[in-house]
Amino acid sequence: MSIKTDKAIENHKNGYTCSGAVMCAFADDAGLSEQEAFDVSRPFAGGRMGKCGAVLAAEQVLREKFGEKADSMIAELERRFTEMNSSVVCRELKGFGTGKVLRPCRGCVTDAAAILEKMLSE
Repeated sequence: MSIKTDKAIENHKNGYTCSGAVMCAFADDAGLSEQEAFDVSRPFAGGRMGKCGAVLAAEQVLREKFGEKADSMIAELERRFTEMNSSVVCRELKGFGTGKVLRPCRGCVTDAAAILEKMLSE
């Protein structure tokens, strides 16, 4: 793990939502204060339009940092996350309807943060 991924995990352990944990760990990369990052992440908690909230937060960091240039990076983030977890869909990851959990929330936070941190360093 590395510093920001560890921070996202710690945030989640301290009660942050999946999206808040990731967004706040990368607030400086997004050019936001931690409070602003937390506020931006609120609609993503528990997923939005079916997508995992941790993934949505990582995508939002890319949007804030790179603007329109983020589109290809977002596609790559989703590709990497799906490669690791078989899906970016919250219901599927949590096993709703199937009973088969692909990845618990903390794992999604870890993976989304680690992928984002790696992408930001490339």
